[in-house]
Amino acid sequence: LLKNLRSSVKFKKKKSCDLTHDALFCPTPTGLEGDEDLEFLLTGGELVKIRSRTWKKNRFYKLQEDCKTLWHESKKTFMRDQTFTIDDIESVRKGRQSEGLKKHTDPNMEELCFSIFFKGRKKNLDLMAASGDEASRWVRALEKIINNMRNLNRQQKREHWIINCMRKADKNADNQMNLKELKHFLRQINVEVDDTYAEEIFKKCDTSNSGSLEGAEIKHFYDLLTHREEIDVIYKQYALAEGQMSARDLLNFLLNEQREEATPEDAYTLIEKYEVDEIAKQKKQMTKDGFLMYLHHDDGSILNPAHKPVYQDMSQPLNHYYISSSHNTYLMEDQVKGPSSTEAYIRALMKSCRCVELDCWDGDSGEPVIYHGYTMTSKVRFKDVIQAIKEYAFKTSDYPVILSLENHCSVEQQKLMAHHMISILGDALLTRPLGNTMPTNFPSPEELKGKFIIKGKRLNKLNAIFSNNSIIDEDTVSEEDEAADVKENGQKKTKMKLAKQLSDIVIYCKSVHFHGFEHARDNQDFYEMSSFKESKAFSLADTSATAFIHHNMDKLSRIYPAGSRTNSSNYNPVPMWNVGCQIVALNFQTPSKEMHLNQGRFLPNGFCGYVLKPEFQRSPSSQFDPGSLIKGPWLKRQTFHVMVISAQQLPKLNKDKAKSIVDPLVRVEIHGVPADNASKETHYIDNNGFNPMWNENFSFNIYVPELALVRFVVEDYDSTSQNDLIGQYCLPLTSVQKGYRHVPLLTKRGDVICSAGLFVHLMLIDAE
Repeated sequence: LLKNLRSSVKFKKKKSCDLTHDALFCPTPTGLEGDEDLEFLLTGGELVKIRSRTWKKNRFYKLQEDCKTLWHESKKTFMRDQTFTIDDIESVRKGRQSEGLKKHTDPNMEELCFSIFFKGRKKNLDLMAASGDEASRWVRALEKIINNMRNLNRQQKREHWIINCMRKADKNADNQMNLKELKHFLRQINVEVDDTYAEEIFKKCDTSNSGSLEGAEIKHFYDLLTHREEIDVIYKQYALAEGQMSARDLLNFLLNEQREEATPEDAYTLIEKYEVDEIAKQKKQMTKDGFLMYLHHDDGSILNPAHKPVYQDMSQPLNHYYISSSHNTYLMEDQVKGPSSTEAYIRALMKSCRCVELDCWDGDSGEPVIYHGYTMTSKVRFKDVIQAIKEYAFKTSDYPVILSLENHCSVEQQKLMAHHMISILGDALLTRPLGNTMPTNFPSPEELKGKFIIKGKRLNKLNAIFSNNSIIDEDTVSEEDEAADVKENGQKKTKMKLAKQLSDIVIYCKSVHFHGFEHARDNQDFYEMSSFKESKAFSLADTSATAFIHHNMDKLSRIYPAGSRTNSSNYNPVPMWNVGCQIVALNFQTPSKEMHLNQGRFLPNGFCGYVLKPEFQRSPSSQFDPGSLIKGPWLKRQTFHVMVISAQQLPKLNKDKAKSIVDPLVRVEIHGVPADNASKETHYIDNNGFNPMWNENFSFNIYVPELALVRFVVEDYDSTSQNDLIGQYCLPLTSVQKGYRHVPLLTKRGDVICSAGLFVHLMLIDAE
């Protein structure tokens, strides 16, 4: 956390909430005291900022004393101070990794260059150091402090946030806080109080009557501010051993409130893990600080910690899994004039997307390009995209990546596409089925780890690979693909020519036209798959749900957004998962409710991009229909009870207006089969984003829990216009932990809001 702030990671003897004067005004990240890389950033140095071949300017960069903000000079008179926070950074990449550096610098500058990539749509920062060693030092130091910030636990992040707000409120930097600065601080942390109450707090803490708070007085103010009444109530109910929780008290809490199958050993383990007071730990007791620490860690989170790593059976056939999938992956924005970029692929892959789309067209220079055809979207070279995919495909997940080709190229440029994929992807590219005999089913994600699978047209059946007499000399191969009818730009469907080299690397995902479920059952091999426009897919899900589910037991299905979604909006993916569709492709570049649901669906199982479908979507004997509540193993009636208790440190939405404070409300949504879909919300609370409290109870009837997703939404209430999103979080109902739990909050784009969260009580009861 900060220097002298008692760390919950290291579990020092001092309490985690104890603050000193130095902790407020001379912060150093936990574990980095005296660190050479941190000192390097604090000292700063000159770098070359690069925007074009001709715009290359020297700028001084340094980490500010809060150890959270990077400052750099600007020559513009109206922009003297330019800053961005460590939290704004998505990644730091060494070398000419950005499109700008590749375009505006020479290859011999590779070792000198690095880029800072930001969350959201903020442009990346391309920089060049004086030497390769200096560039490496910047990258190493920045990555170290970024990782340090990300590895803080929830309690530390909240304390860190409050302390930084205190520093900002100290306008004259005298390490004290007068009444005016205290009022400014309260607005900073999203609390609106009247002058009388502010003066009352101030007088209560100003024991020296000096007219300003300092040292122990600031600590007193901090303790008053961060006091959690709701935690006091819960703790006192179970702390029966001289005002503290004994191991037996903690076990009772775990059994009665958290509904865990806990043992005395589990209670001892939690005390050893989270208790910050050594004397209490020796007595096998848990103080209130240790209890709060437990609630802020994974064991006290809403997401079952057993579901965070890969925990599902990954040896099932590939089509037995939902697969995180992207549509028009190359786009950063809309589908009419938005930019195409390798960065879009990197971002999708780093979010564990396992199926990306490549819309391929002939390039003017003889090299195939990727862009949204017949539009003003920019173009990116196919070769560059494949290189980026190779470098980033398996950084967050080892499981296979499907490259979905939408091929509009001439035969000659198709040959180049095949050449680039074979030469760049190498042994990771699947060019023949696993094993020595013709397969009858898909291999598993486990068997395909680290592999790329090409989805596209194929000239012949897969068994031709194993049949010597069916091998046709390339010179005599017809490049006319009889199954490949392409509808281009709204024109009549036409046949397309297909290069043998490209055809030969299509193994488990051969694209074929859909002629109906019966035709597919009787005529299609397991590796022959169809893509469905959303309107067609939703129609089939409504009229033939059980047939659709059985189709997906044998084959893969890909669903994609309608072409009319020119703004790159998304359709609801849940009805498609309900009928067992695996590749439900969404516009990853568009932050939306639909993407929140997608992030929630793939949150558990190691966030690896693959989630095993329920048994009733895999068993041939199943007659499951999501629109019908007929009895079956899928019907497990439950009542989901949710008590929304409080929220902590919600961010200000309008940071430009000092007096703008949010009026938060919480909505709880269930997304699943039609009978389970529901939404309920709390009342809004006036002018309090710091510690609003609702204590409102909701209950939901759940019929098919294995398909249900729970989404928490926090909004800023507005009586005259649409509410603004403050934060959200989504996860499968089957991954929810019962009892008192903290819920992290994410931005609209899916990034963690470090300091913010909800506190709830959850119960899932089987219906009689």
